[in-house]
Amino acid sequence: MGTALVYHEDMTATRLLWDDPECEIERPERLTAALDRLRQRGLEQRCLRLSAREASEEELGLVHSPEYVSLVRETQVLGKEELQALSGQFDAIYFHPSTFHCARLAAGAGLQLVDAVLTGAVQNGLALVRPPGHHSQRAAANGFCVFNNVAIAAAHAKQKHGLHRILVVDWDVHHGQGIQYLFEDDPRSGWETLTTWLPSCTCCSHWPLRGKCRPRQSASPTSHSCCRCWPAAGSAPCWSALESIRSARAAQAPHWKSLQLQDVTAVPMSPSSHSPEGRPPPLLPGGPVCKAAASAPSSLLDQPCLCPAPSVRTAVALTAPDITLVLPPDVIQQEGSALREETEAWARPHESLAREEALTALGKLLYLLDGMLDGQVNSGIAATPASAAAATLDVAVRRGLSHGAQRLLCVALGQLDRPPDLAHDGRSLWLNIRGKEAAALSMFHVSTPLPVMTGGFLSCILGLVLPLAYGFQPDLVLVALGPGHGLQGPHAALLAAMLRGLAGGRVLALLEEDSTPQLAGILARVLNGEAPPSLGPSSVASPEDVQALMYLRGQLEPQWKMLQCHPHLVA
Repeated sequence: MGTALVYHEDMTATRLLWDDPECEIERPERLTAALDRLRQRGLEQRCLRLSAREASEEELGLVHSPEYVSLVRETQVLGKEELQALSGQFDAIYFHPSTFHCARLAAGAGLQLVDAVLTGAVQNGLALVRPPGHHSQRAAANGFCVFNNVAIAAAHAKQKHGLHRILVVDWDVHHGQGIQYLFEDDPRSGWETLTTWLPSCTCCSHWPLRGKCRPRQSASPTSHSCCRCWPAAGSAPCWSALESIRSARAAQAPHWKSLQLQDVTAVPMSPSSHSPEGRPPPLLPGGPVCKAAASAPSSLLDQPCLCPAPSVRTAVALTAPDITLVLPPDVIQQEGSALREETEAWARPHESLAREEALTALGKLLYLLDGMLDGQVNSGIAATPASAAAATLDVAVRRGLSHGAQRLLCVALGQLDRPPDLAHDGRSLWLNIRGKEAAALSMFHVSTPLPVMTGGFLSCILGLVLPLAYGFQPDLVLVALGPGHGLQGPHAALLAAMLRGLAGGRVLALLEEDSTPQLAGILARVLNGEAPPSLGPSSVASPEDVQALMYLRGQLEPQWKMLQCHPHLVA
């Protein structure tokens, strides 16, 4: 299974035929520019191309009234003046003789993509469509939108494929009120849609749609509108956006366990309120070394790290492959190893790497790591004896930094301490999960206990690990599951899947040799692009987990912009 790309060149036919400054931005180039960029990046050829089909009028009727569908159909024979007059009856809309055909293609593209994903033909996909759809309502066009493509696709998924719960994430400057109204007013029972609105903008001055694209108030837990403004790079966080997120959380908390047992009031900016012992936390370590670490990253971290990724290929380097290990057919079973002399040179400072089995494992890891840094392999899994796990990880970090990685993120789970002589130069970020206590030992060295509940684990990843990781912008990620890591397979898979968005997917997972074949297989599938397995029943974070997380965020917030942009509340 791969990724589908759905498109049809006919969707560029509709265009504005008269002067209208409000509507002129909805033009064919919005579509062709996106397709051109996919081609420039070499992504189009890596997808399964599907040509969009027209949605039938019966399919349009899943969310639109017959009278409205008939009205749009009749635009095919109208002249320019009639089209302009009809367009004036709606808000920020224009019709063209090709609008009905284009809008049916746009809706049909979504239907094709739903069918392809839910029948297993592809794993996921992208539909490039116009006109857009999220403002369109049951009997009205609005905001450039004619037929509500996403709402039609969701209703189709329910009707044809029997889905009961559907998540719609609406990312735009304007609220997609059409989706909200269609699902909110739907009298049918037995299925739910959760719609969350996350606008992307660099300030709070938005291009207006005459004030009509605003959500109406709703107490429904399945209708969630949250205005989220992303600040421009290097700027301060948007206060109004953070307030909006807090308000949305407060309104939704009664309906969602994951938002409960949390403080939904404004949290003081001072980190002292997050100290587990209730006393003011100490400052991050000072001294000449730490001062250099604090000053160096300001220029280093503000520079984007571009990581051109190879074709998706995952390699597994095991010293003794298990016959019960089941891997996807396109995952490589690596046989190569680094030169013996080179391996021994890297192992020499570590007594635990002197044994033959540890040397063999290290040679395989070095060979795999070089393949990743050279662009031959995208991601990989290597194994090491438990007694040599810390030393092997130390070598992997130093090898990565000395052979092309400018910034390296290490997420170490279990009894894997940061090497004391590893330079504090801003090039490595060490996150230890399952540490003895929550501690920000420096800006680039953070330790936290492993949360005991699934909700706490998710909070730790979403509220701490990912904001730090994306703020750091690594071009190599190491995930090490060391002695006593305590992670179940689905949790480890979710962590690996979330970290794949970094460094162009360049992620190396280091396991103990006595790890179960099931764990290696799950990680291989996730690193190769498959979805991680379910975590099981949801649970809330324990008060201890929440307290530890808030303490660390309070300590690290002044140094990390992504923690400043993130609300002071965790999911």
